[in-house]
Amino acid sequence: MNAEFDYDLTPDQWETLKGLRAPAPNIRPLNRFVVDNLVALQLAEMADGRPVLTSKGRSVLLRGSPRLLDLAA
Repeated sequence: MNAEFDYDLTPDQWETLKGLRAPAPNIRPLNRFVVDNLVALQLAEMADGRPVLTSKGRSVLLRGSPRLLDLAA
């Protein structure tokens, strides 16, 4: 496993990260605290006053959460 992409995100953080994939018109209101946490982790950034995924955030999202995979098993 690559430690660079191993994040122990909360379910709210994962949902927000997934929500950032949507085009701007379809994005629902996001929890500002969660967004700020994702920005601090460099998984999201603010662009034109709205949060967007970073390339690191996309990689983490594509990799998924090991904890979420454990719940599905």
